Amino acid sequence: MAGGEGTRLRPLTSNAPKPMLPLVNEPMMEHIVRLLKRHGFDEIVVTVAFMANTIRSYFGDGSDFGVRMVYATEESPLGTAGSVRNAIDELDERFLVISGDVLTDIDLTAIVKEHEAKQALATIGLVRVDNPLEFGIVITRDDGSIERFLEKPSWGQVFSDTINTGIFVLEPEVFDFIEPDRSVDFSSEVFPALLAARKRLFGAIGEGYWEDVGTLESYLSAHKDILDGRVRVDVPGFEMAIGVHVGEGAEIHPEAKVIGPAVIGENCRIEAGVRLGPYSVLGRSVLVEVDASITGALVWPNARIGHAATVHAGAIIGRSCHVGRNASVSAHAMLGDKTALTDYTQV
Repeated sequence: MAGGEGTRLRPLTSNAPKPMLPLVNEPMMEHIVRLLKRHGFDEIVVTVAFMANTIRSYFGDGSDFGVRMVYATEESPLGTAGSVRNAIDELDERFLVISGDVLTDIDLTAIVKEHEAKQALATIGLVRVDNPLEFGIVITRDDGSIERFLEKPSWGQVFSDTINTGIFVLEPEVFDFIEPDRSVDFSSEVFPALLAARKRLFGAIGEGYWEDVGTLESYLSAHKDILDGRVRVDVPGFEMAIGVHVGEGAEIHPEAKVIGPAVIGENCRIEAGVRLGPYSVLGRSVLVEVDASITGALVWPNARIGHAATVHAGAIIGRSCHVGRNASVSAHAMLGDKTALTDYTQV
């Protein structure tokens, strides 16, 4: 499912759909495709809407990723279930639904096996979280069957810490419960209808990491979790030192200091006197000029960080930005694509 606009992540999503936001220099959705491939899913239907051509042009037919990919386009918003029904022509056997804009390494094979063992019509992948208030809570019985749902409850309603991950294993019969040609939601409409009809609806607690990368804070923390090894994803480049991944063609001056964990993308140039601090991620073709300092920031492709400029922890520098000489970008500030800061500017 790759139709989201990611409005809470603007300005980062002003020029790219949310599934294409980079996580350690690869689109979020690419990490999901690799996860699916690891678990034996090699036929993928992608539901697209916002800036669909960006996704199509990057992934193509999926052959570069070892899978087959086709696309189902929403001409108008159809909701989570409606968008899946829009792909009904491709879904004539058991299938798995997963978001293209989350970070996860959940054991999908185990969820499918549990679905098969319970002979379920629908199985919802669940995870335990410390703060379930922003999510849909799912309450299950001892045998795993679902008793009820609570959408974004108050603390007084919290009777469970298991939440809906948006990972579903479904039989084609589910389409009998999704009305065509309108917006339909799985959690608020389809699953309650399955419960009311006494269909076999189960929850399966997933093993592994799961994060809804829906806010700027979670986008930053997702990078930290990757670099800390809390989630299994492929980090591009070779490991130059412990935790320091460097892409092909990158040049790092001997008098630059790089402190890991960090990622330096392809064809970057790091000049003398630069200090690159922990949890920094540089996209491809980033230039960091003499004596500049970057600590725990994300710098997207083709950006230029000027002589003696400072970029503080949690800052995000968009594509093709120019941070001028001795300029300073404070913690958690964000520059949209192609922003130019003149010399000595403070943001």
